[in-house]
Amino acid sequence: MGEKVVAGAFDLSDRQRYRDKLHKCLRGLERLLEEKRFDRPKNLMGLEIELNLAGADGMPRMLNGQVLERIASRDFQTELAMFNLEVNVTPHRLGGRVFDRLAEELRTSLAYAHRKAGEVDAGIVMIGILPTLERDDLVSSNLSDVDRYTLLNDQIVAARGEDFTLDIEGVEHLVCTARSITPEAACTSVQLHLQVTPDRFADVWNAAQAASAAQIAVGANSPFLFGRELWRESRPPLFQQSTDTRPPELQAQGVRPRTWFGERWISSAYDLFEENLRYFPALLPICDDEEPLDVLDAGGIPALSELVLHNGTVYRWNRPVYDVADGMPHLRVENRVLPAGPTVTDVVANAAFYYGLVRALAEEAKPLWTRLPFETAAANFDAACRYGIDARFEWPRGRNGGLAEVDAVSLVRDELLPLAEAGLDAWGVEPADRDLYLGVIEERCRRRVNGASWQVATFHQALEAGLSRPAALAATTRRYAELMRAGDPVHLWPVGLPEPVPTGGGVARGGR
Repeated sequence: MGEKVVAGAFDLSDRQRYRDKLHKCLRGLERLLEEKRFDRPKNLMGLEIELNLAGADGMPRMLNGQVLERIASRDFQTELAMFNLEVNVTPHRLGGRVFDRLAEELRTSLAYAHRKAGEVDAGIVMIGILPTLERDDLVSSNLSDVDRYTLLNDQIVAARGEDFTLDIEGVEHLVCTARSITPEAACTSVQLHLQVTPDRFADVWNAAQAASAAQIAVGANSPFLFGRELWRESRPPLFQQSTDTRPPELQAQGVRPRTWFGERWISSAYDLFEENLRYFPALLPICDDEEPLDVLDAGGIPALSELVLHNGTVYRWNRPVYDVADGMPHLRVENRVLPAGPTVTDVVANAAFYYGLVRALAEEAKPLWTRLPFETAAANFDAACRYGIDARFEWPRGRNGGLAEVDAVSLVRDELLPLAEAGLDAWGVEPADRDLYLGVIEERCRRRVNGASWQVATFHQALEAGLSRPAALAATTRRYAELMRAGDPVHLWPVGLPEPVPTGGGVARGGR
Protein backbone atom coordinates (compact mmCIF):
# COMPACT_ATOMS: atom_id res chain seq x y z
CA MET A 1 0.00 0.00 0.00
CA GLY A 2 2.92 2.34 -0.57
CA GLU A 3 1.14 4.07 -3.47
CA LYS A 4 0.69 7.83 -3.29
CA VAL A 5 -2.99 8.20 -3.95
CA VAL A 6 -5.34 11.16 -3.91
CA ALA A 7 -8.68 10.84 -2.19
CA GLY A 8 -11.66 11.13 -4.49
CA ALA A 9 -14.62 9.32 -5.92
CA PHE A 10 -14.42 6.57 -8.55
CA ASP A 11 -16.98 6.09 -11.29
CA LEU A 12 -17.96 2.97 -13.22
CA SER A 13 -15.49 3.63 -16.01
CA ASP A 14 -12.62 3.81 -13.48
CA ARG A 15 -13.56 0.38 -12.17
CA GLN A 16 -13.92 -1.14 -15.62
CA ARG A 17 -10.56 0.21 -16.76
CA TYR A 18 -8.91 -0.99 -13.57
CA ARG A 19 -10.39 -4.47 -13.97
CA ASP A 20 -9.07 -4.61 -17.53
CA LYS A 21 -5.61 -3.48 -16.37
CA LEU A 22 -5.63 -6.05 -13.58
CA HIS A 23 -6.17 -8.87 -16.08
CA LYS A 24 -3.41 -7.50 -18.32
CA CYS A 25 -1.12 -7.41 -15.28
CA LEU A 26 -1.99 -11.00 -14.43
CA ARG A 27 -1.21 -12.04 -17.99
CA GLY A 28 2.05 -10.08 -17.73
CA LEU A 29 2.97 -11.95 -14.54
CA GLU A 30 2.18 -15.24 -16.25
CA ARG A 31 4.48 -14.33 -19.14
CA LEU A 32 7.28 -13.29 -16.80
CA LEU A 33 6.99 -16.67 -15.09
CA GLU A 34 6.89 -18.57 -18.39
CA GLU A 35 9.87 -16.65 -19.78
CA LYS A 36 11.88 -17.09 -16.53
CA ARG A 37 12.62 -13.37 -16.32
CA PHE A 38 12.97 -13.23 -12.53
CA ASP A 39 16.03 -12.28 -10.51
CA ARG A 40 18.42 -15.04 -9.45
CA PRO A 41 18.51 -16.10 -5.77
CA LYS A 42 20.15 -13.65 -3.38
CA ASN A 43 19.07 -15.13 -0.03
CA LEU A 44 17.64 -11.75 0.94
CA MET A 45 15.44 -11.22 3.99
CA GLY A 46 13.70 -8.05 5.11
CA LEU A 47 11.86 -6.89 8.20
CA GLU A 48 9.17 -4.32 9.06
CA ILE A 49 7.84 -3.61 12.55
CA GLU A 50 4.68 -1.67 13.31
CA LEU A 51 4.92 0.34 16.52
CA ASN A 52 2.69 2.11 19.02
CA LEU A 53 3.10 5.55 20.53
CA ALA A 54 2.24 5.79 24.22
CA GLY A 55 2.95 8.28 26.98
CA ALA A 56 4.65 7.68 30.31
CA ASP A 57 1.15 6.94 31.68
CA GLY A 58 0.79 4.01 29.25
CA MET A 59 -1.95 5.74 27.25
CA PRO A 60 -1.89 6.04 23.44
CA ARG A 61 -0.59 9.28 21.92
CA MET A 62 -2.01 10.50 18.59
CA LEU A 63 1.23 12.15 17.55
CA ASN A 64 2.83 10.17 14.71
CA GLY A 65 3.12 13.21 12.44
CA GLN A 66 5.07 15.18 15.05
CA VAL A 67 7.22 12.19 15.99
CA LEU A 68 8.07 11.38 12.37
CA GLU A 69 9.00 15.00 11.76
CA ARG A 70 11.50 14.77 14.60
CA ILE A 71 12.86 11.34 13.60
CA ALA A 72 13.39 12.60 10.01
CA SER A 73 14.42 9.20 8.65
CA ARG A 74 13.08 7.34 5.64
CA ASP A 75 13.33 4.14 7.69
CA PHE A 76 10.29 5.30 9.69
CA GLN A 77 6.88 5.81 8.10
CA THR A 78 3.27 6.43 9.01
CA GLU A 79 0.85 3.61 9.64
CA LEU A 80 -2.93 3.58 9.68
CA ALA A 81 -3.65 5.57 12.86
CA MET A 82 -2.01 8.54 14.55
CA PHE A 83 -0.65 6.34 17.38
CA ASN A 84 1.17 4.06 14.88
CA LEU A 85 4.58 4.14 13.21
CA GLU A 86 6.44 1.58 11.12
CA VAL A 87 10.17 0.96 10.93
CA ASN A 88 11.65 -0.73 7.85
CA VAL A 89 15.00 -2.50 8.02
CA THR A 90 17.29 -2.59 4.98
CA PRO A 91 17.28 -6.09 3.40
CA HIS A 92 20.01 -8.40 4.67
CA ARG A 93 21.59 -11.47 3.14
CA LEU A 94 20.82 -14.53 5.25
CA GLY A 95 24.06 -15.99 6.61
CA GLY A 96 26.91 -15.32 9.02
CA ARG A 97 26.01 -13.14 12.02
CA VAL A 98 22.99 -11.65 10.27
CA PHE A 99 20.72 -11.85 13.32
CA ASP A 100 23.17 -10.10 15.64
CA ARG A 101 23.61 -7.33 13.05
CA LEU A 102 19.84 -7.07 12.69
CA ALA A 103 19.37 -6.83 16.46
CA GLU A 104 21.98 -4.08 16.76
CA GLU A 105 20.41 -2.05 13.94
CA LEU A 106 16.97 -2.36 15.51
CA ARG A 107 18.16 -1.37 18.98
CA THR A 108 19.89 1.71 17.58
CA SER A 109 16.90 2.75 15.43
CA LEU A 110 14.29 2.22 18.12
CA ALA A 111 16.31 3.95 20.84
CA TYR A 112 16.71 6.97 18.55
CA ALA A 113 12.98 6.99 17.70
CA HIS A 114 12.10 6.70 21.39
CA ARG A 115 14.28 9.68 22.27
CA LYS A 116 12.68 11.76 19.53
CA ALA A 117 9.18 10.69 20.60
CA GLY A 118 10.06 11.80 24.13
CA GLU A 119 10.30 15.37 22.87
CA VAL A 120 6.49 15.36 22.54
CA ASP A 121 5.76 13.29 25.68
CA ALA A 122 5.44 9.99 23.82
CA GLY A 123 7.41 6.76 23.61
CA ILE A 124 7.80 3.71 21.39
CA VAL A 125 6.03 0.52 22.50
CA MET A 126 6.42 -2.75 20.57
CA ILE A 127 3.34 -4.82 21.40
CA GLY A 128 0.70 -6.65 19.37
CA ILE A 129 -2.24 -4.60 20.72
CA LEU A 130 -1.74 -1.72 23.15
CA PRO A 131 -3.79 -2.78 26.23
CA THR A 132 -4.86 0.79 27.06
CA LEU A 133 -6.60 1.47 23.74
CA GLU A 134 -10.25 2.42 24.11
CA ARG A 135 -13.01 2.50 21.52
CA ASP A 136 -12.84 6.29 21.40
CA ASP A 137 -9.21 6.06 20.28
CA LEU A 138 -10.13 4.01 17.21
CA VAL A 139 -12.30 6.41 15.25
CA SER A 140 -11.83 7.83 11.78
CA SER A 141 -10.70 11.23 13.11
CA ASN A 142 -7.59 9.44 14.42
CA LEU A 143 -6.59 8.04 11.02
CA SER A 144 -3.16 9.23 9.94
CA ASP A 145 -3.23 12.34 7.79
CA VAL A 146 -2.42 10.47 4.58
CA ASP A 147 -4.77 10.34 1.59
CA ARG A 148 -4.38 6.63 0.95
CA TYR A 149 -5.66 5.71 4.42
CA THR A 150 -8.69 7.97 4.07
CA LEU A 151 -9.40 6.56 0.64
CA LEU A 152 -8.98 2.94 1.76
CA ASN A 153 -11.30 3.55 4.70
CA ASP A 154 -13.93 5.20 2.49
CA GLN A 155 -13.85 2.35 -0.04
CA ILE A 156 -14.06 -0.47 2.53
CA VAL A 157 -16.89 1.30 4.38
CA ALA A 158 -18.75 1.83 1.08
CA ALA A 159 -18.26 -1.79 0.05
CA ARG A 160 -19.62 -3.05 3.36
CA GLY A 161 -22.56 -0.64 3.43
CA GLU A 162 -23.08 -0.79 7.20
CA ASP A 163 -21.19 -0.58 10.49
CA PHE A 164 -18.50 -3.15 11.23
CA THR A 165 -19.29 -5.64 13.97
CA LEU A 166 -16.50 -6.76 16.27
CA ASP A 167 -17.48 -9.99 18.01
CA ILE A 168 -14.57 -11.87 19.62
CA GLU A 169 -15.25 -14.51 22.25
CA GLY A 170 -12.19 -15.55 24.22
CA VAL A 171 -11.55 -15.56 27.96
CA GLU A 172 -14.06 -12.71 27.92
CA HIS A 173 -16.48 -11.66 25.19
CA LEU A 174 -16.22 -8.41 23.26
CA VAL A 175 -19.11 -7.22 21.10
CA CYS A 176 -19.16 -3.72 19.66
CA THR A 177 -19.54 -1.85 16.39
CA ALA A 178 -17.27 0.50 14.49
CA ARG A 179 -18.04 3.00 11.75
CA SER A 180 -14.57 2.87 10.16
CA ILE A 181 -11.65 0.49 9.66
CA THR A 182 -9.65 2.29 12.36
CA PRO A 183 -9.85 -0.67 14.82
CA GLU A 184 -7.48 -2.43 12.39
CA ALA A 185 -4.83 0.05 13.58
CA ALA A 186 -4.81 -1.65 16.98
CA CYS A 187 -3.01 -4.58 15.30
CA THR A 188 0.74 -3.96 15.18
CA SER A 189 2.82 -6.71 13.64
CA VAL A 190 6.23 -7.85 12.47
CA GLN A 191 6.43 -8.58 8.75
CA LEU A 192 9.18 -10.95 7.61
CA HIS A 193 10.10 -10.90 3.91
CA LEU A 194 11.97 -13.61 2.03
CA GLN A 195 12.93 -13.24 -1.62
CA VAL A 196 12.49 -16.52 -3.48
CA THR A 197 12.72 -17.76 -7.05
CA PRO A 198 9.49 -18.69 -8.84
CA ASP A 199 10.49 -22.37 -8.78
CA ARG A 200 10.77 -22.30 -4.98
CA PHE A 201 7.89 -19.95 -4.24
CA ALA A 202 5.14 -22.53 -3.75
CA ASP A 203 7.24 -24.69 -1.42
CA VAL A 204 8.25 -21.67 0.67
CA TRP A 205 4.69 -20.30 0.86
CA ASN A 206 3.27 -23.70 1.78
CA ALA A 207 5.98 -24.10 4.42
CA ALA A 208 5.21 -20.65 5.83
CA GLN A 209 1.51 -21.50 6.06
CA ALA A 210 2.26 -24.76 7.89
CA ALA A 211 4.66 -22.98 10.26
CA SER A 212 2.26 -20.13 11.12
CA ALA A 213 0.58 -21.89 14.03
CA ALA A 214 3.90 -22.60 15.73
CA GLN A 215 5.00 -18.99 15.19
CA ILE A 216 1.89 -17.72 16.98
CA ALA A 217 2.06 -20.28 19.80
CA VAL A 218 5.53 -19.17 20.87
CA GLY A 219 5.13 -15.51 19.84
CA ALA A 220 1.60 -14.46 20.90
CA ASN A 221 1.56 -10.95 22.40
CA SER A 222 -1.97 -9.50 21.98
CA PRO A 223 -4.33 -10.72 24.73
CA PHE A 224 -6.30 -7.49 25.39
CA LEU A 225 -8.60 -5.25 23.39
CA PHE A 226 -10.83 -2.45 24.73
CA GLY A 227 -10.25 -3.64 28.29
CA ARG A 228 -11.27 -7.24 27.62
CA GLU A 229 -9.10 -10.34 27.84
CA LEU A 230 -9.76 -12.16 24.55
CA TRP A 231 -7.51 -14.54 22.60
CA ARG A 232 -3.82 -14.85 23.40
CA GLU A 233 -3.23 -13.43 19.89
CA SER A 234 -6.31 -11.30 19.21
CA ARG A 235 -4.93 -9.57 16.09
CA PRO A 236 -6.20 -12.10 13.50
CA PRO A 237 -9.90 -11.99 14.47
CA LEU A 238 -9.74 -8.23 15.00
CA PHE A 239 -8.01 -7.63 11.67
CA GLN A 240 -10.47 -9.84 9.81
CA GLN A 241 -13.55 -8.23 11.32
CA SER A 242 -12.32 -4.63 11.04
CA THR A 243 -11.57 -4.98 7.30
CA ASP A 244 -14.54 -7.18 6.40
CA THR A 245 -16.27 -5.78 3.33
CA ARG A 246 -18.96 -8.52 3.56
CA PRO A 247 -22.29 -7.73 5.19
CA PRO A 248 -23.82 -10.75 6.96
CA GLU A 249 -25.66 -11.90 3.83
CA LEU A 250 -22.44 -12.29 1.85
CA GLN A 251 -20.75 -13.98 4.79
CA ALA A 252 -23.59 -16.51 4.88
CA GLN A 253 -23.12 -17.14 1.14
CA GLY A 254 -19.49 -18.15 1.69
CA VAL A 255 -17.84 -15.05 0.17
CA ARG A 256 -14.24 -14.95 1.37
CA PRO A 257 -13.06 -12.28 3.83
CA ARG A 258 -10.25 -9.98 2.65
CA THR A 259 -8.21 -11.03 5.67
CA TRP A 260 -7.77 -14.78 5.54
CA PHE A 261 -5.52 -17.77 5.98
CA GLY A 262 -6.36 -19.16 2.53
CA GLU A 263 -8.05 -22.38 1.51
CA ARG A 264 -5.52 -24.62 -0.29
CA TRP A 265 -1.88 -25.48 -0.78
CA ILE A 266 -0.49 -23.96 -3.98
CA SER A 267 1.75 -25.07 -6.84
CA SER A 268 2.80 -21.60 -8.10
CA ALA A 269 2.90 -17.96 -7.03
CA TYR A 270 0.47 -17.36 -9.89
CA ASP A 271 -2.21 -19.27 -7.95
CA LEU A 272 -2.35 -16.60 -5.23
CA PHE A 273 -2.38 -13.56 -7.52
CA GLU A 274 -5.08 -15.20 -9.66
CA GLU A 275 -7.19 -15.98 -6.57
CA ASN A 276 -6.89 -12.38 -5.42
CA LEU A 277 -8.43 -11.21 -8.70
CA ARG A 278 -11.09 -13.90 -8.80
CA TYR A 279 -12.33 -13.56 -5.22
CA PHE A 280 -11.89 -9.90 -4.31
CA PRO A 281 -13.35 -6.81 -6.00
CA ALA A 282 -11.02 -3.84 -6.39
CA LEU A 283 -11.09 -1.32 -3.55
CA LEU A 284 -8.78 1.30 -5.05
CA PRO A 285 -9.27 1.34 -8.85
CA ILE A 286 -6.31 3.60 -9.57
CA CYS A 287 -4.58 3.09 -12.93
CA ASP A 288 -1.19 4.25 -14.11
CA ASP A 289 -0.15 4.81 -17.72
CA GLU A 290 1.93 1.67 -18.16
CA GLU A 291 0.65 -0.98 -20.56
CA PRO A 292 2.30 -4.09 -19.09
CA LEU A 293 2.01 -6.32 -22.16
CA ASP A 294 3.46 -3.61 -24.42
CA VAL A 295 6.38 -3.22 -22.01
CA LEU A 296 7.00 -6.97 -22.14
CA ASP A 297 6.79 -7.02 -25.94
CA ALA A 298 9.46 -4.32 -26.01
CA GLY A 299 11.74 -6.43 -23.79
CA GLY A 300 11.14 -4.39 -20.66
CA ILE A 301 10.02 -5.27 -17.14
CA PRO A 302 6.55 -3.98 -16.17
CA ALA A 303 5.83 -2.62 -12.71
CA LEU A 304 2.37 -4.31 -12.72
CA SER A 305 1.21 -1.40 -10.56
CA GLU A 306 -2.48 -2.28 -10.55
CA LEU A 307 -1.76 -5.88 -9.54
CA VAL A 308 0.59 -4.72 -6.78
CA LEU A 309 -1.98 -2.23 -5.46
CA HIS A 310 -4.81 -4.77 -5.50
CA ASN A 311 -2.59 -7.37 -3.83
CA GLY A 312 -1.97 -4.87 -1.01
CA THR A 313 -5.70 -4.80 -0.20
CA VAL A 314 -5.96 -8.57 0.30
CA TYR A 315 -4.60 -9.35 3.75
CA ARG A 316 -3.27 -12.89 3.60
CA TRP A 317 -1.25 -13.96 6.63
CA ASN A 318 1.42 -15.08 4.16
CA ARG A 319 1.19 -12.68 1.25
CA PRO A 320 2.80 -12.99 -2.19
CA VAL A 321 4.74 -9.90 -3.25
CA TYR A 322 5.84 -8.88 -6.75
CA ASP A 323 8.41 -6.10 -6.94
CA VAL A 324 11.08 -4.68 -9.27
CA ALA A 325 14.52 -3.71 -7.93
CA ASP A 326 17.41 -2.48 -10.05
CA GLY A 327 15.43 -3.30 -13.17
CA MET A 328 14.88 -6.94 -12.21
CA PRO A 329 11.56 -8.44 -11.07
CA HIS A 330 11.45 -10.66 -8.01
CA LEU A 331 8.97 -12.47 -5.79
CA ARG A 332 8.82 -12.44 -2.01
CA VAL A 333 6.83 -14.27 0.63
CA GLU A 334 5.69 -11.73 3.23
CA ASN A 335 4.99 -13.43 6.55
CA ARG A 336 2.50 -11.23 8.48
CA VAL A 337 1.69 -13.63 11.31
CA LEU A 338 3.69 -12.27 14.23
CA PRO A 339 2.77 -9.47 16.64
CA ALA A 340 5.31 -6.77 17.40
CA GLY A 341 7.58 -7.21 20.44
CA PRO A 342 8.12 -7.81 23.23
CA THR A 343 11.85 -6.91 22.86
CA VAL A 344 14.33 -6.65 20.00
CA THR A 345 15.83 -9.96 21.12
CA ASP A 346 12.39 -11.60 21.00
CA VAL A 347 11.65 -10.16 17.53
CA VAL A 348 14.97 -11.40 16.17
CA ALA A 349 14.49 -14.81 17.81
CA ASN A 350 11.07 -15.09 16.16
CA ALA A 351 12.69 -14.20 12.83
CA ALA A 352 15.47 -16.77 13.24
CA PHE A 353 12.91 -19.47 14.07
CA TYR A 354 10.83 -18.58 11.03
CA TYR A 355 13.64 -18.38 8.48
CA GLY A 356 15.23 -21.58 9.71
CA LEU A 357 11.98 -23.55 9.92
CA VAL A 358 10.69 -22.43 6.52
CA ARG A 359 13.98 -23.36 4.82
CA ALA A 360 13.93 -26.85 6.37
CA LEU A 361 10.24 -27.51 5.69
CA ALA A 362 10.50 -26.28 2.09
CA GLU A 363 13.33 -28.74 1.40
CA GLU A 364 11.92 -31.86 3.05
CA ALA A 365 11.86 -34.90 0.77
CA LYS A 366 8.26 -35.61 1.74
CA PRO A 367 6.77 -32.16 2.26
CA LEU A 368 4.70 -31.56 5.37
CA TRP A 369 1.79 -30.22 3.29
CA THR A 370 1.41 -33.57 1.53
CA ARG A 371 0.59 -35.05 4.96
CA LEU A 372 -1.18 -32.11 6.64
CA PRO A 373 -4.62 -31.21 5.23
CA PHE A 374 -4.92 -27.48 4.58
CA GLU A 375 -8.03 -27.20 6.75
CA THR A 376 -6.02 -28.74 9.62
CA ALA A 377 -3.26 -26.15 9.15
CA ALA A 378 -5.94 -23.44 9.33
CA ALA A 379 -7.43 -25.00 12.48
CA ASN A 380 -3.97 -25.13 14.07
CA PHE A 381 -3.52 -21.43 13.30
CA ASP A 382 -6.87 -20.67 14.94
CA ALA A 383 -5.94 -22.75 18.02
CA ALA A 384 -2.59 -20.97 18.34
CA CYS A 385 -4.31 -17.57 18.22
CA ARG A 386 -6.83 -18.61 20.87
CA TYR A 387 -4.54 -20.37 23.32
CA GLY A 388 -1.00 -19.21 22.55
CA ILE A 389 1.69 -21.14 24.40
CA ASP A 390 -0.98 -23.57 25.71
CA ALA A 391 -2.34 -24.49 22.26
CA ARG A 392 -2.67 -28.05 21.00
CA PHE A 393 -2.37 -28.94 17.32
CA GLU A 394 -3.22 -31.78 14.99
CA TRP A 395 0.04 -32.91 13.38
CA PRO A 396 1.18 -35.74 11.10
CA ARG A 397 2.52 -38.77 12.94
CA GLY A 398 4.27 -41.93 11.75
CA ARG A 399 5.04 -43.26 8.31
CA ASN A 400 1.41 -43.41 7.30
CA GLY A 401 1.00 -39.70 7.97
CA GLY A 402 -1.99 -40.04 10.29
CA LEU A 403 -2.84 -37.03 12.44
CA ALA A 404 -2.52 -36.95 16.21
CA GLU A 405 -3.04 -34.23 18.80
CA VAL A 406 0.19 -32.74 20.13
CA ASP A 407 1.01 -30.01 22.63
CA ALA A 408 2.36 -26.98 20.73
CA VAL A 409 5.28 -26.52 23.12
CA SER A 410 6.35 -30.16 22.77
CA LEU A 411 6.06 -29.97 18.98
CA VAL A 412 8.21 -26.83 18.81
CA ARG A 413 10.81 -28.04 21.29
CA ASP A 414 11.16 -31.62 20.09
CA GLU A 415 10.59 -31.35 16.32
CA LEU A 416 10.46 -27.83 14.94
CA LEU A 417 13.46 -26.30 16.71
CA PRO A 418 15.80 -29.03 15.36
CA LEU A 419 14.38 -28.34 11.89
CA ALA A 420 14.92 -24.60 12.35
CA GLU A 421 18.50 -25.30 13.43
CA ALA A 422 19.13 -27.33 10.26
CA GLY A 423 17.50 -24.58 8.17
CA LEU A 424 19.73 -21.87 9.64
CA ASP A 425 22.76 -24.08 8.98
CA ALA A 426 21.61 -24.38 5.37
CA TRP A 427 21.43 -20.58 5.15
CA GLY A 428 25.01 -20.40 6.44
CA VAL A 429 24.11 -18.68 9.72
CA GLU A 430 26.94 -18.91 12.24
CA PRO A 431 26.33 -21.34 15.12
CA ALA A 432 26.67 -18.59 17.75
CA ASP A 433 23.82 -16.63 16.17
CA ARG A 434 21.75 -19.75 15.61
CA ASP A 435 22.12 -21.02 19.17
CA LEU A 436 21.54 -17.64 20.83
CA TYR A 437 18.26 -16.86 19.10
CA LEU A 438 16.81 -20.36 18.85
CA GLY A 439 17.74 -20.68 22.52
CA VAL A 440 15.28 -17.85 23.25
CA ILE A 441 12.48 -19.88 21.63
CA GLU A 442 13.56 -22.98 23.53
CA GLU A 443 13.45 -21.11 26.84
CA ARG A 444 9.96 -19.77 26.11
CA CYS A 445 8.87 -23.37 25.56
CA ARG A 446 10.63 -24.64 28.70
CA ARG A 447 9.06 -21.95 30.89
CA ARG A 448 5.79 -21.82 28.90
CA VAL A 449 6.07 -18.02 28.69
CA ASN A 450 5.51 -15.55 25.88
CA GLY A 451 4.43 -11.91 25.73
CA ALA A 452 0.74 -12.73 26.06
CA SER A 453 1.17 -14.98 29.08
CA TRP A 454 3.30 -12.32 30.82
CA GLN A 455 0.73 -9.59 30.12
CA VAL A 456 -2.15 -11.70 31.43
CA ALA A 457 -0.32 -12.83 34.58
CA THR A 458 0.82 -9.29 35.42
CA PHE A 459 -2.65 -7.85 34.78
CA HIS A 460 -4.30 -10.37 37.09
CA GLN A 461 -1.74 -9.72 39.82
CA ALA A 462 -2.52 -6.01 39.55
CA LEU A 463 -6.26 -6.74 39.88
CA GLU A 464 -5.63 -8.93 42.91
CA ALA A 465 -3.58 -6.09 44.45
CA GLY A 466 -6.69 -3.90 44.31
CA LEU A 467 -6.34 -1.89 41.11
CA SER A 468 -9.37 -1.17 38.98
CA ARG A 469 -9.38 -2.82 35.56
CA PRO A 470 -8.32 0.36 33.66
CA ALA A 471 -5.58 1.05 36.21
CA ALA A 472 -4.34 -2.55 36.02
CA LEU A 473 -4.15 -2.37 32.22
CA ALA A 474 -2.29 0.94 32.37
CA ALA A 475 0.13 -0.34 35.03
CA THR A 476 0.74 -3.52 33.01
CA THR A 477 1.45 -1.41 29.93
CA ARG A 478 3.88 0.85 31.81
CA ARG A 479 5.73 -2.14 33.26
CA TYR A 480 5.81 -3.81 29.84
CA ALA A 481 7.34 -0.69 28.26
CA GLU A 482 9.94 -0.48 31.01
CA LEU A 483 11.01 -4.12 30.57
CA MET A 484 10.89 -3.82 26.77
CA ARG A 485 13.43 -1.02 26.93
CA ALA A 486 15.61 -2.88 29.44
CA GLY A 487 15.92 -5.48 26.68
CA ASP A 488 15.95 -8.89 28.39
CA PRO A 489 13.82 -11.40 26.43
CA VAL A 490 10.31 -11.90 27.77
CA HIS A 491 10.94 -15.34 29.28
CA LEU A 492 13.20 -13.59 31.83
CA TRP A 493 10.67 -10.91 32.79
CA PRO A 494 9.44 -11.03 36.40
CA VAL A 495 5.67 -11.24 36.56
CA GLY A 496 3.88 -8.42 38.32
CA LEU A 497 4.41 -4.76 39.08
CA PRO A 498 7.65 -3.54 40.67
CA GLU A 499 6.14 -1.49 43.48
CA PRO A 500 3.15 -1.74 45.81
CA VAL A 501 0.04 -0.38 44.18
CA PRO A 502 -2.68 1.70 45.84
CA THR A 503 -6.05 0.08 46.40
CA GLY A 504 -9.12 1.22 44.53
CA GLY A 505 -7.01 2.95 41.92
CA GLY A 506 -8.37 4.46 38.77
CA VAL A 507 -6.79 6.04 35.77
CA ALA A 508 -7.73 9.28 34.10
CA ARG A 509 -7.41 9.79 30.39
CA GLY A 510 -5.51 12.96 29.60
CA GLY A 511 -7.57 15.61 27.87
CA ARG A 512 -10.90 13.79 28.18
